[in-house]
Amino acid sequence: MDTAVQFRELAVSGAFVFTPPVFEDDRGLFTSPFQEPAFVAALGHPLFPVAQSNHSRSRRGTVRGIHYTVTPPGVAKYVYCARGRAIDIVVDIRVGSPTYGRWDSSVLDPEGFRAMYFPVGVGHAFIALEDDTVMSYMLSGSYEAQHEMSLSPLDPALGLPIPQDVAPLLSARDTAAPLLEQVRAEGGLPEYDKCRRIEAALWRP
Repeated sequence: MDTAVQFRELAVSGAFVFTPPVFEDDRGLFTSPFQEPAFVAALGHPLFPVAQSNHSRSRRGTVRGIHYTVTPPGVAKYVYCARGRAIDIVVDIRVGSPTYGRWDSSVLDPEGFRAMYFPVGVGHAFIALEDDTVMSYMLSGSYEAQHEMSLSPLDPALGLPIPQDVAPLLSARDTAAPLLEQVRAEGGLPEYDKCRRIEAALWRP
């Protein structure tokens, strides 16, 4: 029986996807979407102390994001899908990052129970592929409205993987969100080196 969690780094520096083993029998199934030994093996340090957990439920076609937190304070996330199916997307918006402007994604669902780690300073978006898609997050910081920002998920320069058979359903905030390079020109994006220092401080004593 294979009990090892599989993981790989994504195209965005510092972001990872984790795939845990799933154990099924005639009663149902059991899995652990987060396992600290696998996280330490991937990133070289433990997960951040959890300050808040979030739960969202979305209709098919809902696009949430691209959201990010002003850094400082900055927030890291660990996200999985408890119901339904979603394309979860990390976007590197950290100025000075070796992967700035890139994005990567993984399909999250309660079959593979893949989970994604989002380092401090990156953008996060997801696309619900089914009705009643439930996303669950662990976060390193508490929600403070004045620190939460949004970029357009329809930015043609990014070309996020919104399926052609999906009619994007966006909030008013995300519909009006600016383009990535517009915010960069205004000095509104996180700085890579600062994000790295803040992230290190989450787990170093």
